[in-house]
Amino acid sequence: MGRIYTAQFSGVGVTLAQDLLSLVMGATDVGLIHEIGVSNLTEIGDAMEEMLLLRMRSGQTTVGSGGTAPAVVARQVGDAASGATVRANDTTEASAGTIVQHYSWNWNIRIPFQMIWTPETRPVLAPSRRATFELITVPADSITMAGYIVFEELG
Repeated sequence: MGRIYTAQFSGVGVTLAQDLLSLVMGATDVGLIHEIGVSNLTEIGDAMEEMLLLRMRSGQTTVGSGGTAPAVVARQVGDAASGATVRANDTTEASAGTIVQHYSWNWNIRIPFQMIWTPETRPVLAPSRRATFELITVPADSITMAGYIVFEELG
């Protein structure tokens, strides 16, 4: 078993389609994605349900822009720093390369979205490979979101 890390964003006003989370592994590390989740803080009392499309892709060679680089935190105190890079809320999505779509989901924003993969179905990222968890649908109005990723680094 490798080292486990998390990265997250919170309190972000989302008004555009975007790469909610982007993970690129270090040059010598293989990565396993264990879990991804997002939630919405606003519009809970709104009479209209809003359904948004999420997807996960990999293989982009150009990083997105317009977002932030959240801290990557080791799950075990004292573990080495991660060699991976995480980005959050890039409004210009990662592109180019041989892009593969792995999953797509419909998300009702009233309910937190959480995907926990079983060991045999965890997405595997080769060294230097990028994966993105994307919001495809533009929200009807601003929603305040939080999100996280849990991944393992084998190196």
